[in-house]
Amino acid sequence: MKQKWTTEKLVYAAVLAALVCAVTFFRFPLLGSKIHFANAMCLLSGLLMGPAAGGLAAGLGSTLYDALFGGYDLLNCAVTFVTKFLMAWICGRIAFSGGKEAGSQVGNIAACITGALSYVVMYMLKTLIFQLFVYGYPMETAVVTMGSKLPASLLNAAAAMIAAPVLYTALSPALRRTGQLTRMRA
Repeated sequence: MKQKWTTEKLVYAAVLAALVCAVTFFRFPLLGSKIHFANAMCLLSGLLMGPAAGGLAAGLGSTLYDALFGGYDLLNCAVTFVTKFLMAWICGRIAFSGGKEAGSQVGNIAACITGALSYVVMYMLKTLIFQLFVYGYPMETAVVTMGSKLPASLLNAAAAMIAAPVLYTALSPALRRTGQLTRMRA
């Protein structure tokens, strides 16, 4: 699927990026980490716009939150952009495979599961690399830190796997009926 980058498509991606950023504010602590629905919005971006534009929306929205409100440095923001982009890209790539453009509920669920779990793997890898090479902690400390972050990461992934296909199923008929879905993907 060859993507055209029209002004309208960029505006849709920007709106989704803003939604990703806004949803990240709604979080609550659990198991030593924070639970939020930003990952669900990232996956929804992939389902609505496809791999490239959906990935751009997810990456930009999450990076915007980290840069402006999360207090993260440039390196962390860059990692956030790449990992969130890839999560939505993987989801969109699977959902849009074979030219079906997120038309299969089973395919969308599989896309969301794969995208969310791939993000968990990338987040754990980021944690390991930062613990060992950026902060200089020993392997034992890195493993304990990863273990403490894994339950909340899996819970976030599970919430995203459920919420994104449900949101897509709820939103897509209205977006399709008004022609917005076609224009998002044009």
